Amino acid sequence: MKDILYRLFEHQYLGRDEARRILQNIAGGSYNDSQIASLITVFLMRNISVEELTGFREALLEMRIPIDLSEYKPIDIVGTGGDGKNTFNISTCACFVVAGAGYNVVKHGNYGATSVSGASNVMEQHGVKFTNEIEHLRRSIGECRIAYLHAPLFNPALKAVASVRKSLGVRSFFNMLGPLVNPVIPTYQLLGVYNLPLLRLYNYTYQESGTHFAVVHSLDGYDEISLTAEFKVAMAEKEKLYTPEMLGLTRCTEADLDGGATVDDAARIFDAVLSGTATPAQTNCVIANAAFAIQVICPDKKIADCLTEAKEALFSGKALKTFKKFVSLNS
Repeated sequence: MKDILYRLFEHQYLGRDEARRILQNIAGGSYNDSQIASLITVFLMRNISVEELTGFREALLEMRIPIDLSEYKPIDIVGTGGDGKNTFNISTCACFVVAGAGYNVVKHGNYGATSVSGASNVMEQHGVKFTNEIEHLRRSIGECRIAYLHAPLFNPALKAVASVRKSLGVRSFFNMLGPLVNPVIPTYQLLGVYNLPLLRLYNYTYQESGTHFAVVHSLDGYDEISLTAEFKVAMAEKEKLYTPEMLGLTRCTEADLDGGATVDDAARIFDAVLSGTATPAQTNCVIANAAFAIQVICPDKKIADCLTEAKEALFSGKALKTFKKFVSLNS
């Protein structure tokens, strides 16, 4: 690792196979925490290359515990994290809205490393027990259209670096990898990224993978559709800039989306959204992300129709009913 770090400090790049071997060695315990922290720091100081990202991704997918839920043709809605905004669990809320609208979802998530509450924090706060047993996951998606995959249970490398990531408290290339290594390899994906270079990088990576996708970025730095500013949506064949007003939604502020100081705070906002008692800003943000996820699955639908579907799923109580069923099956 010492030689690798010296090369990286001199602004050299890793080859695809070399990046793949490094991730395999991390999973195998070949490096200590200080070396892993140094490696993470390198990728805070410069952009990751396509070759490096691809090699890291290949290693994680090769080492994963594979789960075949392909017959459900699911979608995952996820942000890279690392935007420093400490939002509430917008993507996770949107997953239950999409499931409530009748679409299959396999959410891949983890504990928060750069924010108070990651998806796994809010799930665990509601009593959800994590598992990698295929029959349990199959039952969950079969009965309520959503299954949850806690990332460390499916990949040893993610488990190996969990404590280092939490101690550092800054974004890392593992933030970038998380959305790419859902062990199900979902048919559809809505991914939020925290800057435009990453949007282009993921756009290229997804086109190579054959996944039906949309990559979204709010131009003021959010890794989701925040409605605080204009946002860009990139799909395989098009890229478009939207404003909140184009969707008929009111622009909000950063303070409107804050996730609070504790997991309890974030969980209360999560519950408020699904129960219909959240603020308009919190509600509209979730609806917007759910709508674009629906459009990924149904590209021929106009975004206005997708917004209508998302609103109906939330305001009718279907999303809340789905969540309650999910908790009862997974507790």
